[in-house]
Amino acid sequence: MSTLLTATPGQTVGPFYGYALPFERCNELVPPGSPGAIQFHGLVTDGAGNPVPDALLEIWQADADGEIPSATGSLRRDGWTFTGWGRAATDDAGRYSFSTVLPGASAPGAAPFILVTVFARGLLNRLFTRAYLPGDQLANDPLLNSLPAHRRQTLIATREETGLKFDIKLQGDDDETVFLSYPGHRP
Repeated sequence: MSTLLTATPGQTVGPFYGYALPFERCNELVPPGSPGAIQFHGLVTDGAGNPVPDALLEIWQADADGEIPSATGSLRRDGWTFTGWGRAATDDAGRYSFSTVLPGASAPGAAPFILVTVFARGLLNRLFTRAYLPGDQLANDPLLNSLPAHRRQTLIATREETGLKFDIKLQGDDDETVFLSYPGHRP
């Protein structure tokens, strides 16, 4: 005879405080000003459009050639090893910023993207999304094509002179960022 155990109650993720982010330059996947460096930045807002000042974002991405980094030590910031991983906290106005490179396509004809994970107050678990680079290759992406046309725009970054802007809205109707679920992950 087996006994069913009571589930452990969930707790919300965050808030996060600066002293809990011990790694210097976690938001610099490449040093600012280095060849090919861009700013990947944006604003995190709640359902009412208010900035979320205590969110934590992590990004994972391919390098400029579309290679998935396999260097050990994701926290290594030695100026020449691209690890493809970064972490940034939002400021009081809900803004975040990373210094990185434009990712290349990880397969021929694939749409390049940056994987973004959001941790924030009020969430019971982290949220996953993608920031796609704008361009013609988007028409062939199976994930984007599985979404209604008006929802796809929430996954496409805006190209700017210094890089890419990608705003994240945690709640809303048609303007909420599309969040992804992966096998084995329970949102």
